[in-house]
Amino acid sequence: MTAVRPRPNALIWLVLSVVVIILDQWSKAWVLSSLPEYEPVPVIEGFWNWFRTYNTGAAFSFLSDAGGWQKYFFTALAIGISGLMAWWLYGTARSNWRSALPFALVIGGAIGNVIDRQVHGHVVDFIQWYVGDHYWPSFNIADAAIVVGAVGIAVFGLFEGKSSKKADNTTP
Repeated sequence: MTAVRPRPNALIWLVLSVVVIILDQWSKAWVLSSLPEYEPVPVIEGFWNWFRTYNTGAAFSFLSDAGGWQKYFFTALAIGISGLMAWWLYGTARSNWRSALPFALVIGGAIGNVIDRQVHGHVVDFIQWYVGDHYWPSFNIADAAIVVGAVGIAVFGLFEGKSSKKADNTTP
């Protein structure tokens, strides 16, 4: 059985992915040319610093000390997930922003970090949030897009599932 592809599909949402990549790479170029390494520059005292640091791993520095192979692993993983989400965009109606928007954000963030891994050998992080002595790990625009996209996929998927069940229950 062949699935019917909606026309027009949601591939136009990849423009948002490109915007995320451009903003991410522009911000990282600014960071590399303007911020000192490992020295906090307060933005909002007691809450937010610019703090240039590097991550050779994934979220929360997962596998950062793995010896170098993780660069290729995380690159392949990001490209694979981005390709899968682009395929899902192809099968999504353009007007279905609840699916398309989160997919586009994840794709843009993933590719932004892939560029860093390939160009620099690590991901450049620079946004540091904290309260008192409690610091959230530094992150960047690509990371933020991935998190917002992943939360969107989970939340909208949950609501879509509930509305589908409700519609199924009302059908005689």
